[in-house]
Amino acid sequence: MQGMSERQYAAHVGLSRGAIQKGKAAGRLVLHEDGSIDAAASDKRRAETTDPSKTRKPPAPKLKPVPEAAVAAVGDTLREQGLSAPAVGGGTTFLQAKTANEVLKAQERRIRLQKLKGELVDRARAETLMFRLARDERDAWVTWPARVAALMASELTAALGDGCDVEAALMQKVLEAHVRAQLDSLAEIRPGLG
Repeated sequence: MQGMSERQYAAHVGLSRGAIQKGKAAGRLVLHEDGSIDAAASDKRRAETTDPSKTRKPPAPKLKPVPEAAVAAVGDTLREQGLSAPAVGGGTTFLQAKTANEVLKAQERRIRLQKLKGELVDRARAETLMFRLARDERDAWVTWPARVAALMASELTAALGDGCDVEAALMQKVLEAHVRAQLDSLAEIRPGLG
């Protein structure tokens, strides 16, 4: 056999075997004496006899562009694990991306397991609970002078004896000023509590 079979030539030019058989019947292919296809001569004849507007071009692969943030995330994940990461703009290999994906899956599983064991709590829920606790504490301090001012004034009047009278309203103002000063100093340390 000197040339190619129909199947071989079909694979060579990227067409179906049926298309090659039609071309052979129409005389657009050059054949050797044994019936095999002369590839070089057939390619030339097909190029001369085929209408370019009717040729099918293989569709270009439709690859979505990978966002730069995703590539950077792969690099960050690999660096966190002590593995070699691609240079910036250097492109990520499939193996690097697959490794980063597997590392992230393992990290997610570890976090899920820690949650199930009760070793990990939801940050948003913890912050909400701490905010409520701090607000309740602040409210207790803010309302404290009104609750104790009259009692403190009467005890102070009794302790000082005759001739000294401490007014409950004045005692409340002094206590409120003291509490406000304490809350202001806390607000400087931890904003949002005051």
